[in-house]
Amino acid sequence: MAGFLDNFRWPECECIDWSERRNAVASVVAGILFFTGWWIMIDAAVVYPKPEQLNHAFHTCGVFSTLAFFMINAVSNAQVRGDSYESGCLGRTGARVWLFIGFMLMFGSLIASMWILFGAYVTQSQPHAC
Repeated sequence: MAGFLDNFRWPECECIDWSERRNAVASVVAGILFFTGWWIMIDAAVVYPKPEQLNHAFHTCGVFSTLAFFMINAVSNAQVRGDSYESGCLGRTGARVWLFIGFMLMFGSLIASMWILFGAYVTQSQPHAC
């Protein structure tokens, strides 16, 4: 699954060389999506200021995913492979541990946000089967 887009071909455009810029374009698109998510969440907090309408503790998932976003993007591929990062506190192992913690924060916040979505909003009006 690591290179599943390697054989995907866009229509050839001679003005831009996409092979060298694929990671940069993917990072920019991810940043735009992340910005859009925060924009919608802040807008919802402004429109519904009372805790009865929107529990403001739900912003915690966004804070942790933002922290994980910066942690993941702080480590380059060369640091994980050990090509350019030999010195430092822990070297290649430290970069891998940092990246692992970032991914765990990201997946944890994703799971928590799904829990909040279904627990607080989707099943709120459903009768319990007890």
